Amino acid sequence: MAGKVLTEFRREFHNSVNTAIVAAFGFLIALSWRDLITKYITKLSSLSSLNSQLISTAIITFISVLGIFITTKILSPKKEEAQAAEKK
Repeated sequence: MAGKVLTEFRREFHNSVNTAIVAAFGFLIALSWRDLITKYITKLSSLSSLNSQLISTAIITFISVLGIFITTKILSPKKEEAQAAEKK
């Protein structure tokens, strides 16, 4: 009984650590893309800095939402896997 609880704890711990590491890398990637897009939009547009920031924020938001949607679909457990986990 204790071995099963310990195994479950280790599995959940590793999943949490993996999620945190992936989130940290994702945050670094997002920051670098934000800087690139902001510089690119500012260079392309002759608009004021506020307008170019609004455009770059909209682009970053769109890319982020699309990325979240795609990763959620890819990484979400399949229905069969979820049902098998529930039976255990």
